[in-house]
Amino acid sequence: MQEGVPKFSPASDRAMRYVGLLSTLVMAFYSYLIVFGVIPSVHYADPYVSIVLSVTWIILSAYYFLVPPRSQVSRACRLINYHLIALATLVFITGFSQPFATLFILLFIATNLYFGRIGLILSLLSFVIAGVLDSFVRFADVAYVQQETFTSVAAILFLGITTVGLITAQETRRQTLLHSQARERLQYDRILTIINNLTDAAFSTNEKGTVLMYNAACLDLLDTNDSIKGKNIGELFNLSDSDKKPTNLFEILKETKKATRRDDINHTYTDGESIRLEINFAPIRSSYSPFKKADEQGGYIIIVRDVTKQKSLEEERDEFIGVVSHELRTPITIVEGTLSNLDVLIKRSQTPDPVSLAASINIAHDQVMYLAKMVNDLSTLSRAERGVADATEEIDVTDMMHSLHHRYQKEAETRKLHLNIDLGPKLGTVNVSRLYLEELLQNFITNALKYTKEGSVTLQAKRTKDTVHFTVKDTGIGMSRGDQAKVFNKFYRSEDYRIRETNGTGLGLYVCTKLANKLNTKVELKSRLNHGSSFSFELPTN
Repeated sequence: MQEGVPKFSPASDRAMRYVGLLSTLVMAFYSYLIVFGVIPSVHYADPYVSIVLSVTWIILSAYYFLVPPRSQVSRACRLINYHLIALATLVFITGFSQPFATLFILLFIATNLYFGRIGLILSLLSFVIAGVLDSFVRFADVAYVQQETFTSVAAILFLGITTVGLITAQETRRQTLLHSQARERLQYDRILTIINNLTDAAFSTNEKGTVLMYNAACLDLLDTNDSIKGKNIGELFNLSDSDKKPTNLFEILKETKKATRRDDINHTYTDGESIRLEINFAPIRSSYSPFKKADEQGGYIIIVRDVTKQKSLEEERDEFIGVVSHELRTPITIVEGTLSNLDVLIKRSQTPDPVSLAASINIAHDQVMYLAKMVNDLSTLSRAERGVADATEEIDVTDMMHSLHHRYQKEAETRKLHLNIDLGPKLGTVNVSRLYLEELLQNFITNALKYTKEGSVTLQAKRTKDTVHFTVKDTGIGMSRGDQAKVFNKFYRSEDYRIRETNGTGLGLYVCTKLANKLNTKVELKSRLNHGSSFSFELPTN
């Protein structure tokens, strides 16, 4: 406890005001019992003095109770007044040997609470000085009164110091506990911040598999907005292994003894969509146990990542490498064997048979041509993925936009959406591939219809000088900034649960970028989450 540093709180201040009022009423009542002779007291001086002290004490206590102190000076003045009136009551009415004299201990506690050790020492000294003066001045010739006073003062001092010490020790323990709780909360918040900033789904469970902590990525992975705290980790996933055998995650956790990684597990959503998971999990070992001095199981940490795309690409790559390597092995072996035979024929015979040489050369040549054809086929496959340029033609923009509007009008009505068309005057014509242009606009329209729950989709074409500006905008779910930066990537699908509600490959907008490149233009995206999106591009007019 530091000197001069108060450690009270508003709650303790309020409690002391209640105690002060109650103890005042008790002492006033006790004083009146002495005044009326119900209780004898050798210290009783005069009824007028008793009445004045009691009334003054009641008035001050009531005022102090109703009007809280505003500053340390105000508290000091109130405690001084309490001490003066209490000591006057002890000296002139009750004496120090009466049972209710022990209420003075409340003043010890109050001064220690508000003003620390210095306040407590001053309060103790005032009590001792009053007792000594009372004994040697008023009762100098009455030995038994002096003895009782000294004994009572000593007993009250002992009880007061002991009580204050116990309260101080309890307060110290409470402050230590609060400090420990604050540090624990800080560590918890730090861990929670780290977990929430992980892009992978992170779970913390107890030894029974009950989820204690999780991050936002967990909700995205599980495609839910409901709290999963308190649920069993095994019930959250619908897992199956590589053999399609149902698997319970909690059963896997119970069998692990160390940090483990598995990437051969699939999770199936309620709509039937299946994803491939990579799960890293480890048991938490606690060195503290309240019942035994040994390590105990403290739960599990699980980190889950959706690796469907990664595994799909890996499997495609492995399959491609396997097929190509198998197909290349045969002609390479034949060429190598044929060239070896040629080498042997040339070395063994000074005049090798031209027919044999020609046959070997023809075989090697045929296999090399086979290899060249395979390389050309692979090159053709690559060009096919990039798209093949079609012949351009002159397209009337107004007619094409009306045709697209008519084609998707029924689908929009089925989805209870308004399909609007907004065309400027004199749009003219553009000279591009009709297939690429219509496919590009159709991808935008179908995406807009798919991800718009209510509202409208608008087809727009406006001409500015020698340029036609095409736009497809909707009032749909929109996209976050993070999704906008990745939405044109191959196989990319947003983690937004509303996107997962619809089927899609993640290729639509990737194809749009390829088509736009073929048209020598660039797609511009404007979107705001929950406020819709617009896709636009420009083409020169004839």
